[in-house]
Amino acid sequence: MLVENMIKDRIAYIKMNNGKHFNCLSEDMCNELMADIKHSYEKECVGIVLEAEVNRHVWSAGHDIRELPQDGSDPLAFYVPMEKLLREVQEIPIPVIACVDGTVWGGACDLCLSCDMIVSSRDATFAITPAKIGIPYNASGIMHFVNQLGINKAREMFFLATPITAEDALNVGLINRVADNGEELRIMLEEQFLAPLRRNSILSISAIKRQFRILSRASTVISAESFERINAYRNIVYCGEDYREGINSFLEKRPPEYKGKAKELD
Repeated sequence: MLVENMIKDRIAYIKMNNGKHFNCLSEDMCNELMADIKHSYEKECVGIVLEAEVNRHVWSAGHDIRELPQDGSDPLAFYVPMEKLLREVQEIPIPVIACVDGTVWGGACDLCLSCDMIVSSRDATFAITPAKIGIPYNASGIMHFVNQLGINKAREMFFLATPITAEDALNVGLINRVADNGEELRIMLEEQFLAPLRRNSILSISAIKRQFRILSRASTVISAESFERINAYRNIVYCGEDYREGINSFLEKRPPEYKGKAKELD
């Protein structure tokens, strides 16, 4: 079992329990998380807390690089398990709260942003790292960051692929609250988030969450031509040598040697 699920007082505590592999979002991990999220809703929980077994201060290392395709397939296609997991978190009609006490990398950062609220310890960090691996992120993921953070901060996180601190994340609206340490984080989560959630109308909250989801999509409609252009840009990247070099260098634990040029997209 890669995921542990405990229901207490109408709250589901879903814990990624594969710390020895830094809770990589493998296909199996994503499928187990989705199953537990659906189960929590079926059991009429009023909220879900997403947490993790932390190893070497890593909350989650993100997408499992070992599972990325190198056969010309889109690594972030619509039905890839990680993409399905992000949609499940966004669309489940009860609030999902990410409780972060460690570093968050790549797809795990997108997973946190897919949650309705994020609380963290002060030494948590957040990084979105496709540029390090040579992955062309998809349009829905980029718009997710733009809608949450604004375009300038989204550009910084994607272009630089360096971690931002919990304090910085709080200032730009990526997270909701910061606690000084792990113990205070648990107290804050219970007293300031879960206690009010248990008291409020879940029917009202469910309707409001659905509205947030619909309204956040309303301003992101693009033309068919623009959509085709985006897919063409991405296809050039994930079918290219830099993409394979990024994966291989990660697996071989060496710095990548990228040789691609921006003009290849012209």
